[in-house]
Amino acid sequence: MFAHLRPALVIFTALTLLTGLVYPAAMTGIAATLFPRQAGGSLVERDGVVVGSALLGQSFASPRYFHGRPSATTAPDPQDATKTAPSPYNASNSMGSNLGPTNPALIERVRAEIAALKAENPGAPVPPDLVTTSASGLDPHV
Repeated sequence: MFAHLRPALVIFTALTLLTGLVYPAAMTGIAATLFPRQAGGSLVERDGVVVGSALLGQSFASPRYFHGRPSATTAPDPQDATKTAPSPYNASNSMGSNLGPTNPALIERVRAEIAALKAENPGAPVPPDLVTTSASGLDPHV
């Protein structure tokens, strides 16, 4: 039995080291060398201060900005830790919405957003991406 177990353990250990340590370390090093900005998270700086990432959506509070895609990310509710509350663009909790297309909460949210966008820009079509969330909840692109 040990004659069969020893080679299996040796191969298991070798492949674990190769695919679990050596390969990821090599790819991380190559990426950091060839693509330092992208490997660092595509961070956006303003006056030497990191203000966000080009890969993550952000909340826009001023009418001077284009509208971003809605976010479905959540965080623990501060009032009740057993529940969640909306936390737009929460990068530590990337996820999509679990609301299906027949869910009344989703239908009401989309209708409200469409109404607000039409009131803001009458006569213009509303792109579906502008009122629906992405699978990650963080996608900035419309």
